[in-house]
This record gives sequence, C-alpha cells and structure tokens, in this order.
Amino acid sequence: MLMVTTSALLLSGCMQESKTTKASSQVEGSIEIKLNQSKPQESKGIAQSDGKEMVFDVGYGKNGVGCIGSTFQEGVTPLGTFKVNAIMSKGRFEMDEALIKKSGKTKQYLANNLFKNMNSIDFKGDGETGEYGSGYISLTPVPPTPQPFNFNEYDGIYRWYSFAIHGTNDEKRIGQRVTGGCINMNNKDLNKLIKNINLGDEVLVTSNQPCNL
Repeated sequence: MLMVTTSALLLSGCMQESKTTKASSQVEGSIEIKLNQSKPQESKGIAQSDGKEMVFDVGYGKNGVGCIGSTFQEGVTPLGTFKVNAIMSKGRFEMDEALIKKSGKTKQYLANNLFKNMNSIDFKGDGETGEYGSGYISLTPVPPTPQPFNFNEYDGIYRWYSFAIHGTNDEKRIGQRVTGGCINMNNKDLNKLIKNINLGDEVLVTSNQPCNL
C-alpha cells in the first residue's frame, strides 16, 4: 500500500489489458502478476525460484486497476510492464544508482535506514506497523511515464515510496482488493522472490478484465 501528499508520500501502488504470458515461459528473475478483478482471491503471481516455478497469492489496490502508462493514483494498481529499480529487506538493499543520487543520501545510509523507516508507518491507523512485512520490491514502468514518487522527510523520518510488490503484517489482506495500490503477498514467498531477483528484472502485471481507471 502507498500514498502521496506534498509533505508525505504514502503509496501502494495503468490502460489496456495486456496479454498474459504462459507460466512455462517464465525465466529466472521475471515475475508475472495476474489480477482477477471479479474474484480478487484468485489473483496470483508466477515466478521462478531456484529453477522451479513458484505460484503465490497476491492482493491489489482497493480502488481498482489502472491503465498501462498511467500516472500512479492512490489505491490503484497499474497494469503494464515494469522493471525492478529497488530491492529492500532486512538482509538486502539494492537501488538504481540514479535513485540513490536523487535521494541525496549515501547508499550505506539508505541501506541502514530506508526500509526500516518506511516500514514504521501505521497505514491503517490501528496501532500496527510493519505493514510492508519482510521486504519491498520497487517497480518502475517500461517505457517510463511520469510518477509522483519522491524522497521526503515526514515527522523527522526520512522515507520514500513507489509502486511495489511487498510483504504484509496481516496475511488476511492477501487475495483482497485492499492495498494503497501495491501488490502484497505473504512474507515467506516474498523472501524467496528477494533471493532470486535483481535490479532491472521484468515484472508483468495483467488482468482478466480491462482497466477501470
């Protein structure tokens, strides 16, 4: 889940429906997210993990599905092709060099603080933090389109958000249309993904119905 204001950015998660790639065509590092708008509980992700096909349940945006090439909107999960531009977890930090430069911080500072800071937010206002679970895989559209994602400091905490695949602190939210736009999944499967992906890897987000925004 994710969101954007001038003082803080809270995002979680694009135009025509794209064609679905068969699971047998998956290559190591690529991920396909298949959203089911009529039955969100049947939304799935497909990837390769240690040479084997991995299928996992996902949740998506509470406000529906956006069209390919659209600018991110709160609560909307965009369709389209994306590439991984940051990977963050307790044990791993990778980020495109252009993003690191844009942050104005060192890579070491970001590695030590960014995911921890981002995961300290109580998105639902229920007193619970850690809503990104065990990790965060940031995605940027291909080809590039303008997006409202910026580094910022809010309540003294340095943070950044984007459209992403991330974990959760409440697995009941998986398989539902509840996020701020991001794709959520269980932490166990996310940890496997994070072990097998790299910057620049492709993520394809498709739907069984056309976009509605």
